[in-house]
Amino acid sequence: MNISPSKLNKYLMFKLPAAYFTGVRTKHLDDTTCIVKVKHRWVNQNPFKSMFWAVQGMAAELTTGALVIKKIRGSGKKISMLVASNNASFTKKATGKITFTCNEGDKIDAAIKQAIDTGEGQTIWLHANGVNEEGVEVSSFNFEWALKVKSNN
Repeated sequence: MNISPSKLNKYLMFKLPAAYFTGVRTKHLDDTTCIVKVKHRWVNQNPFKSMFWAVQGMAAELTTGALVIKKIRGSGKKISMLVASNNASFTKKATGKITFTCNEGDKIDAAIKQAIDTGEGQTIWLHANGVNEEGVEVSSFNFEWALKVKSNN
């Protein structure tokens, strides 16, 4: 099955409703880049009238995770994936439309190849940057993904 932004958004509705109802939407997905947007609204704001950090985290994680899923599907292997660690920094109030981008598909290719070739689990750090409509960074997220080829047992 080919993964597309519309299929990911339907998946959110049924499997990750918190992300869906707070407005997290995939806009673009190809072999190197994933773009996710979310608009600041009443349902996703904090008491300071900006976007709640967890909503930004869901959007940022989706940019990296969608790329990992796409690459795993493309490998033809059964590979498990798990966020092992993450960190974030917030540099400006997130209001309006926030766009999160991860463009590290090539790093994922290398990690999956290494996992397949060695049979050992691999970890990879992926970065997602959130910018507002003026192009100013509002937050920066890093996710450490653990990848492991599943055994045939």
